[in-house]
Amino acid sequence: MMMRVSAACAFLWLAGCASFELPFAKSGNTDPVAVADGPAAPETFRLANGMDVLVIPDHRAPVVTHMVWYRVGAADEVAGHTGLAHFLEHLMFKGTDKLKPGEFSKTVARNGGQDNAFTNYDFTAYFQAIAKDRLPLVMEMEADRMTHLKLTDKEVLPERDVVIEELRMRIENQPLAELQSKMNAALYGASPYGRDVIGYKAEIEKLSTQDALDWYHRYYTPNNAILIVAGDITGAELKPLAEKYYGSIKRRAPTFTQTRPAVEWPSEPKRITMHDERVNEASWLRFYPASSSADLGPRASAALDVLAEILGGGTTSRLYQSLVVRDRKLTAVQAWYSGGQIGSGDFGLYALPRVGGSIADAEKAIDAALVAFLASDITDEELTRARAQLAAGAVYARDRQQTMAYIYGSGIMTGLTPAEIYGWPKAIAAVTADDVRKAAASVLDARRAVTGELLPQVMP
Repeated sequence: MMMRVSAACAFLWLAGCASFELPFAKSGNTDPVAVADGPAAPETFRLANGMDVLVIPDHRAPVVTHMVWYRVGAADEVAGHTGLAHFLEHLMFKGTDKLKPGEFSKTVARNGGQDNAFTNYDFTAYFQAIAKDRLPLVMEMEADRMTHLKLTDKEVLPERDVVIEELRMRIENQPLAELQSKMNAALYGASPYGRDVIGYKAEIEKLSTQDALDWYHRYYTPNNAILIVAGDITGAELKPLAEKYYGSIKRRAPTFTQTRPAVEWPSEPKRITMHDERVNEASWLRFYPASSSADLGPRASAALDVLAEILGGGTTSRLYQSLVVRDRKLTAVQAWYSGGQIGSGDFGLYALPRVGGSIADAEKAIDAALVAFLASDITDEELTRARAQLAAGAVYARDRQQTMAYIYGSGIMTGLTPAEIYGWPKAIAAVTADDVRKAAASVLDARRAVTGELLPQVMP
């Protein structure tokens, strides 16, 4: 499963960084990160082989979510080999000396659990949700495929066809996804963030077994990984298990330092227009350049999340009230900030013009509303409501183990510390109206934005 976070959700405070060195993680340190009130803070330690470990306590039920994250993703691929990170994700289920192809997931299911994996631009991760007493089982299997993956053309080449079919299903057969793909390319240009995580079809078709093995041996090493376990467990309980199953694995490659070329943002506004026979009603999108959460820091990043909530976070938002309820120019509108990449991000708007309405008129109305927004004050009511809605989202996110494990994993992999992630609700609570105004002025610049239109097919 490939993954790209396309909209900022409350408490999914994803960001970017240049390298993965956890400043909090010292060998043998299992002290909780004490940064805020509320749910227990995560515990951290580092194994002797360089593998970092993070424990998110949740003792409400005897279950755990076990994740292994690798610091490598689609943005680390080289020309001619796009799609390799996601391809290997699929191949990690093809077996070892101990497990036959497909037996990993069957074993998890037979023990009452669920498993899956996902690839993003900056990381690849594998997870299992299972009863606490089955944790040693999944740790043993995950450690096994970290070191003993077996690949032959018999398994690899058919799976390559599966990935190509996934590309067709997720992008080529989804007009809105295809539009977003073209808009990302226009916004990010030559940056690896300008291409889809899944890669280019012509390059996927040429990926070989040896390509996959080379990627595996270079990047799937414990010093390039972090173990995250959320659930009914403590650091003291997990540490001997982590040392038993992962601590004995030797480093087989140097720790990988991720670097990204500076993004050359558009110097002028760009427009992507698509007509598609599968489309009945028009859709409108706009992407603005933005900095990553890690580059901005907690307060400025939180201000962009609050801005998105005030501007287009729901039925009480500024754009919804003015353009859907009052003027009836739109039937839906949404805003989001996505800062979960290394060194760059974007701020987005999405709108559906009213049925039968003109998309040009809808865009004019949106632009006018944005100009009015930039010239107006942020009211106390808007600020209070946005912060409360985001805080509520954080509470709901903390209620699900898998969500919390994903939040911490993706945030750490892209430059945040556990203390910053854990303290995100406090950062939101500290945002002022002036912070929101500065955030709006920093991103809502149509002179560098990419606007997309998805329209019904033009009849001859």
